[in-house]
Amino acid sequence: MSAFLELPQLLRLHQAQPKLSQLQALLEQFGSFVDALKASDSQIQQVAGFNAWQMQQITTSFAEPLVAQALAWQADNSGFQQSWLTYWDSDYPSLLQQIDDAPPILAVRGQVALLNDPQIALVGSRNASKTGLANARDFATFLSKQGLTITSGLAAGIDAAAHQGGLQGSGKTIAVLGTGLDRVYPAENQTLARQIAAEGAMISEYPLGTRPLARNFPQRNRIISGLSVGTLVVEASLNSGSLITARTANEQGREVFAIPGSIHNPQAKGCHQLIKQGAKLVESGEDVFAELGAILQLSLSFEADSTPRLAQSQEQSLSESAQQLLQLIEFEPISLDELVVLSKMPISSLQTELTLLEIKGLIEKLSLGRWQRLR
Repeated sequence: MSAFLELPQLLRLHQAQPKLSQLQALLEQFGSFVDALKASDSQIQQVAGFNAWQMQQITTSFAEPLVAQALAWQADNSGFQQSWLTYWDSDYPSLLQQIDDAPPILAVRGQVALLNDPQIALVGSRNASKTGLANARDFATFLSKQGLTITSGLAAGIDAAAHQGGLQGSGKTIAVLGTGLDRVYPAENQTLARQIAAEGAMISEYPLGTRPLARNFPQRNRIISGLSVGTLVVEASLNSGSLITARTANEQGREVFAIPGSIHNPQAKGCHQLIKQGAKLVESGEDVFAELGAILQLSLSFEADSTPRLAQSQEQSLSESAQQLLQLIEFEPISLDELVVLSKMPISSLQTELTLLEIKGLIEKLSLGRWQRLR
């Protein structure tokens, strides 16, 4: 199936906000979405299980102007790059494709390629403390400088601070919206949204024009965690929506991290609950980075196999100190003590650089504190 050739039909079906399983059923029964939409309403309803509201949304008279609007939005090159990305496209994010209820269609404003880069979700309270906001920015800045993309939900508070920190590093940031991409909610984040679109990416599973309905935000949280190898909850109360993101991360088999806080701070109780339930307690960006090392190495190895640009750019994207360190590591194992002497780097900086090189699949950690070059 060519998702590009069938985009008008997919955008028509998109107005019904279908589940992936509903579209897969249509594809299996009719062979293409073009042929599916030639079928009678009763056939479509029977095969896909659409309800009455969904059937109304895909009627030609209702959907046709909205499809034209969606295609015009993609063709508009006067501002940011804008495109529709479907589950059947080759550049659909591979990690997101693995979850059970992956969104079948995504609106993307910004860099589509960024969606396949290694990501960590940073989420937390809208009514964050000054300490929480500072932690979100600091953790996001550090992790972005290590090459990780920071993914969050563009909400006020922790989300906004995480995006701001992500923009400070090479990893940049992705915002997952609970509205159509032609709307920004909350309005106070308009400037931040433009910066994210220019340097990172904004995405939404909802059709253009979708308003900020309360039910959409918990639903979009599965995308935030689904894009990411792990989710870090910075600050959250017991009823915070961030705990939904942590739960979906767990259900998707992804790592969950939480920053502890004061026992007297109600905005820390959600994090403490997550830690009691098995989330990893972290106190610095280095803690998160070290925990994710092996996972990210596997993720990057998979991406390198399927996306040649990642493999070709591994060494070019290294910092100068990492490149110098890589020159010291041969295919014969070398000990950490030897690297300390040869590199003349502080042990903390050396360990961070070694982890980065391991994540990029350039070196391998062996037993007894030794390291070996892989390529």
